[in-house]
Amino acid sequence: MKGNLKIILFFFSSIIGIRQSFAQDLHFSQFFNNPLLTNPANTGFIPDADYRLGASYRNQYSSIMATPYKTMSIYGDAQVFRDRIETGWMGLGGVILRDVAGTGSLTSTQIYASVAYHQMLGLSSLLTAGFNVGWANKRIDQSKLTFPDQFDGRFFDATLPTSVQLVNNSVSYFDMQAGLNYAYFPTEDVYINAGYSIQHVNKPKETFFDETDASRLDIRHIGFINGIFKMNDKVIINPAAYYTLMAKASEMVIGMNAAYNLSGDGSKIITGGLFYRYGDAIIPMVALQINNIRFTFSYDVTTSSLKNFNHSLGADEFNLLDKGMYNTFNGDRKQTLCPVF
Repeated sequence: MKGNLKIILFFFSSIIGIRQSFAQDLHFSQFFNNPLLTNPANTGFIPDADYRLGASYRNQYSSIMATPYKTMSIYGDAQVFRDRIETGWMGLGGVILRDVAGTGSLTSTQIYASVAYHQMLGLSSLLTAGFNVGWANKRIDQSKLTFPDQFDGRFFDATLPTSVQLVNNSVSYFDMQAGLNYAYFPTEDVYINAGYSIQHVNKPKETFFDETDASRLDIRHIGFINGIFKMNDKVIINPAAYYTLMAKASEMVIGMNAAYNLSGDGSKIITGGLFYRYGDAIIPMVALQINNIRFTFSYDVTTSSLKNFNHSLGADEFNLLDKGMYNTFNGDRKQTLCPVF
């Protein structure tokens, strides 16, 4: 117990040392429940199961916008070739992401296939490399947009002519992401892992205007660190941090949740947590797990100056996760790598 506390204190001091800055961007507050979007090396990186299926829904700014931002994702991944690779395995998976934003109905759809290789390093650590490739599309409804030259002195009038003309209302491109993960689990009560990934490796072009004016997407850097510490047979705590940087826009989320074993055998678990997005929001969360299925709800309580307009009503987010083993018992399967009840 005392040894675990020392590790936890070191863990938090490392997190606090991360550069802190902020900018709004497409995101889920529950980054830990969207592992394939965070890092493709998370594909098949499932310490306490063989496979998982997840779905998320986020509704943002409904208190101040007639058309709020809505973000949805569905993903699935699994471990494969465990019986063919003595000290490792492969991970295969896929994810679909869809986002609808603003009165112009700016709609983003992304579909990715992911693969990763996981290699044990001795008995207490694991190194993973992964990548994904996919198709991305963005489209917009220009008829719902107004521009500065359509301002009549009092209102924006969509019936007035405008000099702004979109060449395309839809753009599609190939996209790619790559990443690395490392996990350390010296005892059955301690698990720490960290990862780094880059999105838009190929820097695709994205524009609704003339192709000659197209700007390429900047590479997006994503890093995270996560710890799982079993305090006793009833309590497991999970501190985590997430940081992303794309051009000059960045976001940092830090926090912790604690899981309580309701049933004694781990079949019923309730979890509560609190996270903070630097300069933007406090994010309380609660989760209930029954057997293999977990439901998580979180809410962004705005702390920035925007709270003067939205009364701190930021975004609600839901996640449904199902994970399990291929067989109820398999004597040849690898042991669970992280603390469990």
